[in-house]
Amino acid sequence: MFLLCFSLAIRMRCLATMMRPGRSGPAAATAARCQRQHRAAPPAGNTYRARGGARITGRQSGPPPPRHVPAPPALTPWSDVDVSGTAATPLARKRKSSPAAPKMAPPTPLLAVRGSEGLYMVNGPPSFTESTAFQRDSGKNCKAVAFSKDGSLFAWCNGEKVNIVNITNAELLRSFDLPKTVCLEFSPKNNVLATWQAYTTAKDGTAGVPNLQLHDVKTGKCLKSFIQKKMQNWCPCWADDETICARNVNNEVHFFENNNFNTIVNKLHLQKVNDFVLSPGAQPTKVAVYVPGSKGAPSFVRLYQYPNFNGPQSALANKSFFKADKVTMLWNKKATAVLVIASTEVDKTGASYYGEQTLHYIATNGESAVVQLPKNGPIYDVVWNPNSVEFCAVYGFMPAKATVFNLKCDPVFDFGTGPRNAAYYSPHGHILVLAGFGNLRGQMEVWDVKNYKLISKPVASDSTYFAWCPDGEHIVTATCAPRLRVNNGYKIWHYTGSVLHSYEVPPNEEMWQVFWQPFLDGVFPAKAVKYQAVPSELPSAEPKPAQAYRPPALRNKPATSSKLHEDEPPQNMKPPGSSDKPLSKTALKNQRKHEAKKAAKQEAKADANQEPAQSSAPQNAPRSTVPVVTSGDPEVDKKIKNLKKKLKAIEQLKEQAAAGKQLEKNQLEKIQKETALLQELEDLELGL
Repeated sequence: MFLLCFSLAIRMRCLATMMRPGRSGPAAATAARCQRQHRAAPPAGNTYRARGGARITGRQSGPPPPRHVPAPPALTPWSDVDVSGTAATPLARKRKSSPAAPKMAPPTPLLAVRGSEGLYMVNGPPSFTESTAFQRDSGKNCKAVAFSKDGSLFAWCNGEKVNIVNITNAELLRSFDLPKTVCLEFSPKNNVLATWQAYTTAKDGTAGVPNLQLHDVKTGKCLKSFIQKKMQNWCPCWADDETICARNVNNEVHFFENNNFNTIVNKLHLQKVNDFVLSPGAQPTKVAVYVPGSKGAPSFVRLYQYPNFNGPQSALANKSFFKADKVTMLWNKKATAVLVIASTEVDKTGASYYGEQTLHYIATNGESAVVQLPKNGPIYDVVWNPNSVEFCAVYGFMPAKATVFNLKCDPVFDFGTGPRNAAYYSPHGHILVLAGFGNLRGQMEVWDVKNYKLISKPVASDSTYFAWCPDGEHIVTATCAPRLRVNNGYKIWHYTGSVLHSYEVPPNEEMWQVFWQPFLDGVFPAKAVKYQAVPSELPSAEPKPAQAYRPPALRNKPATSSKLHEDEPPQNMKPPGSSDKPLSKTALKNQRKHEAKKAAKQEAKADANQEPAQSSAPQNAPRSTVPVVTSGDPEVDKKIKNLKKKLKAIEQLKEQAAAGKQLEKNQLEKIQKETALLQELEDLELGL
């Protein structure tokens, strides 16, 4: 009996030593040795394994648990003990239990709607329900709204405050007491919010308070305040990485760095600087500057690379032109070239109500050119393809032409004529929409850019707004006030022509603005172009064709087809075998040399063939060309020689036009003068 009690006491001591946390050293070794000695004859009790895998032995009250079953809740603190006796860390447990992260699907873009019903957001395709990421603001005094460049932040002024909300978690970040704000803009990296209020002066004529304010989004602190009287070009321009910020002040462009607006780091001073645009993309940043002409001097646009502003010699490129009251400068996405639309308010020839426009191309490598547009008339729209290697222009008197040009300003594809005044490339650049909005019927043409194949021709009547969805597959068209105050609403389309969602504003209500939530490049992958219309629950949006008015006397007679003008069909302008890849500067130079040498050889060969023909012709043969005549008056002979030279040049231009070459405007004017030159030559010869 004594030996049995002594054995039980030794085993209980060993068990208590093992169960004590953090025990190590000789005591632990003794306990383990005691356990091994008495394992052959265990006392009455329960033996099982905990969830950690270590064997636990001891007396338990109640029935024993089944084998291979996790330990009861009382043993939960020991379940983290592994086989080696050390505690497993929570991170190790997490790694063992967490599965592989699934691939994230692209997000659903939101559509913000502002009107007399308030400000709210709608989920994009396929749900089209009101979003819970933004709580509806039912006030009717919302005048300014803005998304950040990546779409994560949203700011609006409701007539009381300017609020900033995080769209991802519906959290209100900041509120500013600026009830009269009418313009909002985020910096590219969401660090600064710019607000603008109408500038007002005191009754006694003293200067007003600064109305342009720059706020730190993270802290809410006002970084700087400026006086900006005009609403035009009110917002400072940032580089995409926010290392540079610039604004136009009194014929100078002031540059700030790293959002420190207390120090002007650089200045670009040119006489009467009217406008400037910073290039997109990474460093180095480039600046396009426009200076209007005065006192007979031409207007010009210059390209600089920041911070090299040491006179005209430091400019990357320069283009001067007349007939420019204002310009629009458009950088391509890669910041390698700028398109300049120069326009005058009044067309002195009286040919156009819209004034006169010209299109110029300026590259950062110093090259510049006038884009020759085959049809006369206004330039309605010019837009770069996101791939930065081609652009589309819509121009000419109605029905307008639309043409795609490459970086050499050569036409690549002509879409013919049609009722259009706008062009929109998809975010990926693989689809182009040509549309006629405003005073046109809203006809759209959706084209596959790669194959130049027509996809669909939907009609969005009375539309005043068009925008591509960031996913590159859907578009929104809207009828907004105050442009049109009736039938306000919006439609969401698939580019194949199907209407997926339609909303009409209730009577006595207005819709002022709709716009998509933006996203950074690469969030939505490009997809293959579809030609088959996607299914839709809504009926087709194709309107019934409008019948032309016929007077009563002709209504019972057969209709006669008559058109005011014949529509031109689309045609591919790219020469066969050409490549879309732009040539390098050296390759372009060699190509021009080769073309010039080839033209010189052809001209010499033509002259050589003409001389024998003239010598072998009989004296009494009827002359098909102007004969060589001489007189005693050297001045008359000189005039005759010059006239023949001009006529020969005109013949060469005619041959080039017949071969399909696009002639410039001055060359076409030369051809038109051929009759007058022939008459003048005949008069000189008769006078002899």
